[in-house]
Amino acid sequence: MSAAEDYRKKASTLTYRHQAFINGRFTDAASGETFDNYSPIDGQVLTAIASCDKEDVDRAVKAARAIFEKGTWSEMAPRERKTVMLKFAALIADNADELALLETLDMGKPITFSRQGDMEGVVRTVQWYAEAIDKIYDELAPMGTGAVGMITREPLGVVGAVVPWNFPLLMAAWKFAPALAAGNSVIMKPAEQSPLTCLRVAELAGEAGIPDGVFQVLPGFGETAGQALGRHMDVDMIAFTGSTEVGKYFLKYSAETNMKHVSLECGGKSPNIVFADAPDLDAAAQDAGMAVFYNSGQVCVAATRLLVEESVHDEFLEKVKKVGETMQPGDPLDPATMMGTMVDSEQTERVKSYIEIGAKEGAKLAYGGKQVRQNTGGYYLEPTIFDGVKNDMRIAREEIFGPVLSTLTFKDPEEALSIANDSIYGLQASVWTRDINKAHKVARKLKAGTVNVNNTDGGDITVPFGGYKQSGIGRDKSLHAYDKYSQLKTTYIELK
Repeated sequence: MSAAEDYRKKASTLTYRHQAFINGRFTDAASGETFDNYSPIDGQVLTAIASCDKEDVDRAVKAARAIFEKGTWSEMAPRERKTVMLKFAALIADNADELALLETLDMGKPITFSRQGDMEGVVRTVQWYAEAIDKIYDELAPMGTGAVGMITREPLGVVGAVVPWNFPLLMAAWKFAPALAAGNSVIMKPAEQSPLTCLRVAELAGEAGIPDGVFQVLPGFGETAGQALGRHMDVDMIAFTGSTEVGKYFLKYSAETNMKHVSLECGGKSPNIVFADAPDLDAAAQDAGMAVFYNSGQVCVAATRLLVEESVHDEFLEKVKKVGETMQPGDPLDPATMMGTMVDSEQTERVKSYIEIGAKEGAKLAYGGKQVRQNTGGYYLEPTIFDGVKNDMRIAREEIFGPVLSTLTFKDPEEALSIANDSIYGLQASVWTRDINKAHKVARKLKAGTVNVNNTDGGDITVPFGGYKQSGIGRDKSLHAYDKYSQLKTTYIELK
């Protein structure tokens, strides 16, 4: 039996959690409504998922608020909360194979990346924030001998987290781990395309000892469950990852209701600047290809604008094409597959329309561009490379969220910076050079939340992640994320 056949056999035995998880138990949506959850691998229905709306949000918020005010979790001693969170991480690790398989079936990610990348990242994230709980100190202000100024951190209260389909559980963990660690009650709204892992993890949270009402999951659609969370008067914060367009709605919902805190990680159009003096053009090309074809390009930081110095443009482009040849779409359940599916038919058609737009705008289709494996019933697109792209073309300005690379050229660092910064986005950027002075100067002037030098996606849970401009507000990861799920209280005491 091949490895792919073994995974298919395991998939046939899976039990899908398909109901909402509210106040410690699985329950149907109040309306009784459901929606079909399709696998993009073959277009087949996996299960029918509870379709939550305002009434379900009201139930979940009521439970979240009640347990928060009771203090069972929010006032638990840090060491005790840490112990529960570490058990939660251990249970995720124990069930990582099941979770990875659910992730692959749900959104078409290659099983190797689901297991080794996403699930290991989820475990590390929960562990890291658990370990931080009893190591974060409050402060005393330098008041002199006549007064004491105490600065203490308190949890915000009820946090709604609306997360995307491209990294369904990892992006969720970047939000629920620090929010729980800070003592909040958390209500997750997974993307309707990929709710399965969030629902399973909710069950594990209960097994770990996280009290009923502290971790809840409401599957449903953005215009119903998502909007109801965003507009709820008793939700203290919304943490969102997704498109810039939808992120702006949450700012509007906050302004029109209770001015709840809003943290947004939104779109990107990341520039990848390759200078002629890059330390290794082969390595840079490998990274450039992986940076846009990984996860079928469905990555907010995907380096979709490749800026290459003129003197090495032709040579470098040929190297990137060869990377595309090695990343052809295949069966996501085969551990050898490097590139899986698009998430659904709608996203597939969206990306295909951009490929047509690029050709009409005058860019040269240098590689790929076709839908493949259509006989499977799934949604597979080839790696696609455009050359001769101008920065005013739509394929260079708009977030496509697919495996489409736009290649531009530049003559010197000043022109590279001008092109790179000419965008409404500022999530991430990369620079390839062996000149440390050039690297520092260019990095300093790039308007991006993260600048990678001689790589395209560096960093780990210890460094913050987020964007400039319309790529968002606030930061995920690191202790900066912990801070955003807390609020500061000053207690000023005069000594008489």
